Amino acid sequence: MSTTSGRVVAFVDIGTNSVRLLVVRILPNQSLTVLCDDKQVVRLGENEFDAGELQPAAMERAVRVCRQLVEVARHYGAEEIVAVATSAMREARNQSTMVRRLRREAGLDVHVISGVEEARLVYLGVATGLNLGERPAFFVDIGGGSTELAVGDQNAHRYLESLPLGAIRLTTMFLRDETGPISSERYAQLQWYVRNVAVYALQRIKAHGVTLAVGSSGTIENLAQIAERAFGRGSSADNVLGLDRLERTARMLCELPLDKRRSVPGINPERADIIIAGAAILETLMSDTGLSQIQVSRRGLRDGLLVDYLSRTEQTPWVTQHSVRRRSVLQLGRACGFDESHCQTVATLALQLFDSGRRAGLHTLRGADRELLEYAALLHDVGGFLSYHNQHAHTYYLIRNYDLLGFDEREIAIMATSALYHRRSLPRKTHPEFASLDRAAQGTVEVMSLFLRLAESLDRGHTGVVRGARWKASRDRAVLSVECVRDCELQVWAVKTHERAVEKVLGRRLDVEVLRVGKAPAAENKPG
Repeated sequence: MSTTSGRVVAFVDIGTNSVRLLVVRILPNQSLTVLCDDKQVVRLGENEFDAGELQPAAMERAVRVCRQLVEVARHYGAEEIVAVATSAMREARNQSTMVRRLRREAGLDVHVISGVEEARLVYLGVATGLNLGERPAFFVDIGGGSTELAVGDQNAHRYLESLPLGAIRLTTMFLRDETGPISSERYAQLQWYVRNVAVYALQRIKAHGVTLAVGSSGTIENLAQIAERAFGRGSSADNVLGLDRLERTARMLCELPLDKRRSVPGINPERADIIIAGAAILETLMSDTGLSQIQVSRRGLRDGLLVDYLSRTEQTPWVTQHSVRRRSVLQLGRACGFDESHCQTVATLALQLFDSGRRAGLHTLRGADRELLEYAALLHDVGGFLSYHNQHAHTYYLIRNYDLLGFDEREIAIMATSALYHRRSLPRKTHPEFASLDRAAQGTVEVMSLFLRLAESLDRGHTGVVRGARWKASRDRAVLSVECVRDCELQVWAVKTHERAVEKVLGRRLDVEVLRVGKAPAAENKPG
């Protein structure tokens, strides 16, 4: 039942290697707050793939951990718990026994899902955290018992597959009781097996012409962390693992005995025994699809459960009508209690300044910059959530640290720095926030922060009296034509305080003319 404080829902993913818990509060304004994100290693699939049954010790561990996680979820006020189980339970002959135990001893009603449904949920969880558009991507999630594959763009999947290839499964098959170094011949056997199991799926994936790979799961995350600690990022961007560094990482791990492997910088010691099998799976999939790098995502099945849940409730428009970027931006704004009407007005005015300024030859920024300006405008006041005084600095911090989805680090830095300079001082190279940007980004911030300053001034008092603002330009003048529905002397005065900034950034003297209008500007001028 929804209340003014929102509804708390928990999501549990019972995997072959670990159990994950996600607890969120869904607020009436459609924003989400993560209350808890936890993972516990249980090795539910330990020794299962030989026997065909979940082993008693593994079942006991899983039940105990699930009982603890249910208590955590209830502590946070969860009114509903959505729980699914994947490879280990769906293949076990004693699946029904485990389901009954979880219901009876942990108070958890678990749904065992198919491999294809698992692939769909992984795709849903990862894709909603990316900005793909219509570009198809290859999604890989390596679990303990199976590997889920998908091809899809921002809006829909085109192919789903689940393969019986998992880090625990392959370790059991090829590396059982191995405590010493792994020979190159044994590693080649692992790859040969992966290649034969995946051959038909990879043919279909390559037919989609994918050029981008995205990996999720603890195995891929940990391989990326090890590679970065051992070899650095190289020329790769943040959260990207290159095939060349993956190959070097796999060779390094194979050369070490298990006890030495546990202390490799960056490794999760609990994965030391299964990480080589995971590396063999990932390396083979990447090399056989001809992809030289994979983008690493922290999202996964539990996030897909959340998105799927929202799509089946009153939150459906939130998921289907907004891009991942807009959802993330609005979620941050609403979580901070921003004045949404004012911020939408500032965004509308800022985009009018951007569009008319480009037509008038006042700047040369592109459509991608326009989108970032809109989002910076929507978030320019969120720092007031912490303190009115110095709110621009708080805004910078929140945008930089909120983990906005669908943006890369450079885009987030541009938005945050533009919002930082929407009031008070102008950008200076002596400021560390501005100095950390590359030269092109600095030029973008100078223009965007100016438009934010002017748009904020045009809605001074949050009255909505100004309905439009457009540039006209001559060789030495930038004329700002302001459309208002009643007296806007206060707003025009505020705009004129930025004369020096206009001359510095646009290279022209500022003039302002006021036009009285009776209606709002056309719909295409509003944020989209």
